[in-house]
Amino acid sequence: MDLLEMKFQDLRRRCEGAHMAHVYYGDPCEEFSLKLVETLVENGADMIELGIPFSDPIADGPIFQAACERALKAGVTPVKCIQAIRKLRSKGIQAPIIVTTYFNIPYVMGFTRFLESIKEAGAQGILIPDLPIEEAEPYGRMTIEKGLHMILQIAPTTSKTRLKMILEEASGFVYLISLEGVTGSRLKSTSTTLRLIRNVKAYTSVPAMVGFGISKRENAETLIQAGADGVVVGSAYAKIYMEKLDNPFEALPEIAKQAYEIKLGCKNRSF
Repeated sequence: MDLLEMKFQDLRRRCEGAHMAHVYYGDPCEEFSLKLVETLVENGADMIELGIPFSDPIADGPIFQAACERALKAGVTPVKCIQAIRKLRSKGIQAPIIVTTYFNIPYVMGFTRFLESIKEAGAQGILIPDLPIEEAEPYGRMTIEKGLHMILQIAPTTSKTRLKMILEEASGFVYLISLEGVTGSRLKSTSTTLRLIRNVKAYTSVPAMVGFGISKRENAETLIQAGADGVVVGSAYAKIYMEKLDNPFEALPEIAKQAYEIKLGCKNRSF
């Protein structure tokens, strides 16, 4: 059992859902990203989704697109992101880390080499938003062989046939996209998301995390009580510090408060 599986087991024992915080590394600078991850973990983030900035982040909305642009302008590279995992581990961060990257990055580096690098640095899994299930099987097999989880995504528009295909390959957890849109969009109605949670839980025991549009404690409470095993929050945190880009460290107390509130929404799970 690895760190990610142990985390889910521990949270189930405590009747809690997981809170995974998404951070695009290097926005607006590396030093801030490291401190941001520390702050999130200290204030309720059970897991970290560490994003490698990319020039064309098609699944992301304006907030994360701008984050990627700032990080790339600051000179952040995939190698620096992998080194950051090592730095976080050396600082005592024990939360599971999932690396999110668009496919071009590991493809250029060499998929096996990329997997070996993030594994050695201390990551538990990889999520590739632009890798469709029809093409994922060989990469998923390579990922598992390296002792990592391939995190797959399911959208409200996913057909039952594709849903079953995804769940057959699922490892670690499945990432449920709560709405039709990009990261940072507002979650205006939960009915579609709640139906998606029920459909997924009917077919698998693999944990289901819900992301996109989650920014409030109430969002987390609703989704956890509906059966989700956790929530993913990212743009909501970036939105706070982007108001203080001249000195983003000033935003950390507000981010800490937001992370604490989201985690409160993940507690008191009733099943």
